[in-house]
Amino acid sequence: MNTGKPRYQQLKDLIIGRISTGELQPADRVPSENELVESMQVSRMTANRALRELHDEGYVERIAGRGTFVADFRSQSHLLEVQNIADEIAGRGHSHTSTVVRQSRQHARGEVAKALHVEQGTDVFHLMLVHYENGAPVQVEDRHVLASFAPHCLEQDFEQVTPSAYLTAVAPLQEAEQVVRAAMPNPAIKQRLHMDEGEPALVVIRRTWSQGRPVTFSRLHHPGSRYELTAHYTPPGTSRSTSPDVVQLEQLEQ
Repeated sequence: MNTGKPRYQQLKDLIIGRISTGELQPADRVPSENELVESMQVSRMTANRALRELHDEGYVERIAGRGTFVADFRSQSHLLEVQNIADEIAGRGHSHTSTVVRQSRQHARGEVAKALHVEQGTDVFHLMLVHYENGAPVQVEDRHVLASFAPHCLEQDFEQVTPSAYLTAVAPLQEAEQVVRAAMPNPAIKQRLHMDEGEPALVVIRRTWSQGRPVTFSRLHHPGSRYELTAHYTPPGTSRSTSPDVVQLEQLEQ
C-alpha cells in the first residue's frame, strides 16, 4: 500500500479497488473492523474510519448485527449519472449510431495531464467518436481516459456500446464537472459534423471523477444549435474531491 497516504485512506483504496475490479460484488460482505485490524495491522479507530467513510460515500452499507456489505450502486439515486448520448437520443425516439475515429494509448501531456491531475507521460487512452442521430452527425466525442482506471478500454467495441456506458459500468462515477463554451470549430470538426461555413460549435468540456480522483477528460463538440448545460455536483454525504491544487476546468484551453 502507498505509505504516503493515511492508513484509513489506504484501507479505503484497497476496498474500493476490490469493488472496481469486481472481486467484491454488490451485496458481498466486506471485512469487518476486527478482520481489518487483524489482517491489516491497523488500529480499531483506523478501521472504523475507513468503513464509516466508505458508507458515507455510498460504497458500502452497514447493517447493524449483520456486518458491512457492498452497496448496489445501480440503486443509489444520489450518485451522479453522466448522461449517455445513446440514451438521450433513444429518449427522443430516434436512432443512435456512432463511428470510431480513434482508439489508442497515449502519454498524457499538457492540458490532458493537468485536467486528469497526473504526471506528464502517464498512460491514458484517447477515444474519438462521431455520434449520429437518425444518420445526422450531432456530436464529436474527444475523450481521454486514465489507463489505470479502465485498463481494458482498448478492447471494447465503441460502435456497439458508448464510452460513457462502458466507463460507468467499470466503476460508479461519483462526480462530474462540465463547462460549455461557444467556439469556432477547426476544419476536422466542421467536416465531421457537416457544419456550415461560419457556424459556431458548442463545446462541452467534461471531467468525471471516481474513487476520489479525475478519471476522464472529454471535449464534446456539437453544432451550435444543439447543446446541454449542467453543473458540478457532489452527492450528499460525499466530500468534494476537488482540491485547490487541481486545475479548474475553466482554466483549460478549448
